[in-house]
This record gives sequence, C-alpha cells and structure tokens, in this order.
Amino acid sequence: MELIRNYIDGQLCEPINGNYFECFEPATGESYALIPNSDKDDVQQAVIAAKEAFRFWSRTSTDYRHDLLRRMSELIEENLSALASAESKDTGKPISLASTVDIPRAASNFKFFANALTQFASESHEMPHANAINYTLRQPIGVVGCISPWNLPLYLFTWKIAPALAAGNCVIAKPSELTPMTAFLLSKICIEAGLPKGVLNIIHGYGQSSGEAIVSHPEIKAISFTGGTATGARIAAQAAPMFKKLSLELGGKNPNIIFADCRYDQMLQTTIRSSFANQGQICLCGSRILVEKSIYEKFKRDFLEKVQQLAVGDPNNPETQFGALVSKAHMEKVMRYIELAKEEGGEVLTGGNVIQMEGRCQGGWFVAPTVIEGLPADCRTNQEEIFGPVVTIMPFDGEDEALSYANSTGYGLSSTIWTENLSRAHHMAAQIQAGIVWINGWMVRDLRTPFGGIKHSGVGREGGWEALRFFTEPKNVCISYR
Repeated sequence: MELIRNYIDGQLCEPINGNYFECFEPATGESYALIPNSDKDDVQQAVIAAKEAFRFWSRTSTDYRHDLLRRMSELIEENLSALASAESKDTGKPISLASTVDIPRAASNFKFFANALTQFASESHEMPHANAINYTLRQPIGVVGCISPWNLPLYLFTWKIAPALAAGNCVIAKPSELTPMTAFLLSKICIEAGLPKGVLNIIHGYGQSSGEAIVSHPEIKAISFTGGTATGARIAAQAAPMFKKLSLELGGKNPNIIFADCRYDQMLQTTIRSSFANQGQICLCGSRILVEKSIYEKFKRDFLEKVQQLAVGDPNNPETQFGALVSKAHMEKVMRYIELAKEEGGEVLTGGNVIQMEGRCQGGWFVAPTVIEGLPADCRTNQEEIFGPVVTIMPFDGEDEALSYANSTGYGLSSTIWTENLSRAHHMAAQIQAGIVWINGWMVRDLRTPFGGIKHSGVGREGGWEALRFFTEPKNVCISYR
C-alpha cells in the first residue's frame, strides 16, 4: 500500500491529524494507496510557508523563474513512463492516452508558461496634453489556491500551477482525492528541480475539508477551480463575500453539429474521439450529436459500427482504447442517467450496460460506450451533464433548428461544427453560446488562446495572457513630468 504525503514548505509530510483514507484503482476496484485526510490545520501550515516564500519568490527575476519552470518540464518528460503509469492507475484511462496526451501536456504547461513569462509585458499610455504618462505594473497577487479535478489530473493541475508560479505567486494546490498520485509524484519533481521551499504546497484530502479550507482561508487571495458546476457555485458563494479573485472552469453539455457537406470520414473518426475519449470524462466531449436529416441514417449506421469496434479493456494494455470509469459511485451515476434516458423515451442503440471484465479487471468499473436516440432536446438527459460514455443523437433540419438545439442548455463551454460552407461556419460560430468553437476538428488546442465557458460553464478564462493576467493585479502609475 503506497503512502501519499502532503508537500508543505519544501518537504513531504504526514497530515497533522494523522488521518488517511484509501485510494482505489478504477480498473480493478481495489485500494492501492492511502491519502492524507488533511484539514484546515494543514492548509494553515501551508499558508504560513507560502507567505514566507512569497517575500523571496515575488522578487525573483523572470530568468530565474523561467529556468526553474523549464527544469520541472524537463523532469516531467524524463519521468513520462512512471507518470503515465500512475495516471492510468489512478483514473482508469488507457495508458496509451496518458502517455501521449496527459503527461506530455503537463510538461508543455510548464514549458509554455516559462516561455510566456519572458514575453509578458504591461502597457503605457502617454498624455501629451497633460505632460504625463501612465504605465501599468502587473504584480503577483500573493498566496493563491489551485483546485483541480480527477479526469485529467496532472494535465489540469499543472495548467493552473504553472502560470501562478510564473507570475510570481506562491501556491496552495489541491488535487482530487480520487486521483492523487501524479500530484504526489510532482512533489518529488519539485524537490529534484530545486524549487524553493514554500513556493508550491500540495495538500491532499476531501473537498469538504481541505478544499473548503483553501477557499475560505482569508490569506489566500485568489482561487482557480476546475470541476462540477454545483461545486463551483458553492465556491463562488463562499469566496465572493471575501472579494477573492475567481476563475471557475465548470461543466459542459457540448453540441457536436454535423452538416451534410462535412468531410465525412474525418468527421466520423473525430466524432468517435470527441464522444468517448477518456470514457467521455472530459468537459469538452461532444455529448449531444446533432446531425442534418439528409445524412442522419447513414451517420447512425456508420457511427454505431465504429462505436462497437472500440477496444474496451485493461488500461495497462497498449491496445486498449476505452478503460474504466473513475469510481464506483460515478459508474452508478452514469447508469442512473441511462435508466433516466429510457424513462424519457430514449432508445439505447448500443451499450447501456456495465461490462463485467475478466482476470485482473474483474472488479473494475466499466460501462460500455452508449448511444441513445429518440430524446427531445429539453429532456434531462439532454440538459444535464452526465460526464461519462453516453451520447445522444438527434436529427435537425437547417441552421436555425441546429442553433436552437445547441443553445438550449444552461451550459456554454465548447461546441463543434462540421461543414465545408465558410459562410455557415462563421455564422454558426458567432451565434453559438459557447466559449470555444471548433470547426472541422475537436481538441485542437493552442495554449496561447483563452479557454473557458459562459453561462453555467464558468467564470473567467485560462490560458495564454489570460492566465497570467488572472494571477496578477494591475496597478496604474501616473507620472507628471512637467
């Protein structure tokens, strides 16, 4: 049984209360690690360390911070195999996905913000009529909190930590209690890289204890959170009266809109990925597939054939395309939604069942990739985030109907449009209520671009200058020179 420890003030340490709880491997259903059940006392210890470190870290040169962040990126790359194995074990995702997407992206996050730091500049505004000039200082906030989810553990953990550190802040970070291992391994990478003590502190534990302690601590000045919309609402309610800066990247119920003039083969292959990558446990997955009527029956036939060919299996097998769901509770939630879809009049075209695996994974939490049709746009199945391997398909007739369906939910994170009509693509992109629009592609990510959603999908933007602006406070300085 692996013993995971907190990382506070540059050292690996046990929780102050001495309490732990079990961590389970989704593919087997068996516990394999003990996680610190940290609370407000551990957070307080981390804040004290971070405040002390901030006095030094906030005054370091951009070159110094750049070199340290680049070193952390290099160490992630050097430890790719071990990190990918840990990520797969923690989440149930295929090791091939962790090796080619999750861990390389974590390394890229540190590399990108290390480089972005050296190019980050402020503005000046001359006032010749008043013989004055204004310039803007962008200064680090202080101690900030970063809370990340379980679906892309190291990928999203580093997406928050890297810009916060680059901007000169000190960080109290909390990974999901379901997937703590790569954050623990990152602690060891921090030590090896020579990151000064207290600059980054990693606290493990439940959201209602350690997470809430981070959000409510008066000396943690900003919160960057990725997770469910309900949790985001609770964080906002708690943090807003304390006037903390908030960045909330929340849920999605994303439309995948397919017009008859699409590049069909490319669309079909990508739609398999956008529906079921990471077992559908990505906030950007296209869970509502809207297909123009003239090609609906052809799409349905071809899509089902490809879905049924997905290789479901042990995440350790490099040939596996589709692994386990993250927890037993989440598997049961997904199955309840499938039953709800049936009650609402939907027909399960494929999947809809728990898969009983054999051998090592016989106790694992596997749900077959599921496709449902025959549901109205306003039913709960089409309105609520399932966050699993479940998609609905429905036909539409024309752009107006497609937009009506696409915009009918309370979410507005991402969307995908498949068309070769340039005018239509621009028109649809302008009218869709989403923070991200992909045209003829999915998950094509440039780290320089703003990332985030509207409506119930969140507040604020991450990525590029947006992240560095969030983790700094602008100060205007006006000088009269005559």
